[in-house]
Amino acid sequence: MTVMTGESEAKNRFDLTAILAIVVTIVLWASSFVVIRVCLGPLTPVELATARYVTAGLIALGYLAVRWTAPSRRDLTRISIAAVLFIAAYAVLLNTGEQTVPAGPASFIINTMPVFTALIATFALGERFGFWGWVGTAVSFCGVALIAAGGEDGFNLDLNAILILGAAACSAVASVLQKPVLGRLPALTVTVWVLLIGSLPLLPAVPATLKALLAAPAIVNWSIAYLVIFPTAIGYVTWAVALKRLSAARATNFLYGVPPTATLIGFIWLGEKPSIIGAIGGIAAICGVVIVNALRRS
Repeated sequence: MTVMTGESEAKNRFDLTAILAIVVTIVLWASSFVVIRVCLGPLTPVELATARYVTAGLIALGYLAVRWTAPSRRDLTRISIAAVLFIAAYAVLLNTGEQTVPAGPASFIINTMPVFTALIATFALGERFGFWGWVGTAVSFCGVALIAAGGEDGFNLDLNAILILGAAACSAVASVLQKPVLGRLPALTVTVWVLLIGSLPLLPAVPATLKALLAAPAIVNWSIAYLVIFPTAIGYVTWAVALKRLSAARATNFLYGVPPTATLIGFIWLGEKPSIIGAIGGIAAICGVVIVNALRRS
């Protein structure tokens, strides 16, 4: 256990490369919520998902053509299910939800993913959840409910917020499925296969997407290019670098910076001002995640 202890201590020391990778990841992933809002309207949620992830899938295919690494049949099954949930299902649900939910609140809802992960691990892996785990879950879901009810038009239930919650659940299931595979394969290899396989269900929408992109304003096409290159390609790689150099728990904790960053970018770029109810809901959602990940283990 000496080697593992040494690795753990190394991961707990200040690592400038890891911190820079985390900062880049936070900014890029936070910006994606805002850029999605820019693209919706000229593109439908499915067309936006197709434009972003089929292009990313082609990049992944190019990478595999140069550095071919094939997972085992068992790992490929896990990767395939995770990919469909984390790419196709996640993207369509998030894009649909962001038609009415602003970038900041959407990012707060997505960040409830660790709550779903803990819940799934309780039943699938037999991990202990405990009193504080259930308290944190209740707090997070109450926060999401406030976001859903605190739109610009007042206290009206926005079902699109529930769709974004579904995207968070898809992400959580995909994370649990990928966990054993990441212990056997490099993070970058797993990411490439996830991007490639996850884009396949979106292929039937390619003709309609190309037609929509040709008719869309230039800002939409530039925004798609940004989503593909920065939050998707570079963001996934910087996240893999962070996970390699830091413990998973420590790296994940930094992602609490995504929602406030997305809120700030949304305010500066789109003039999105969170409602009081929505702001309270966002804080509650993150507090619930902190409770689930901290107090339940203490």
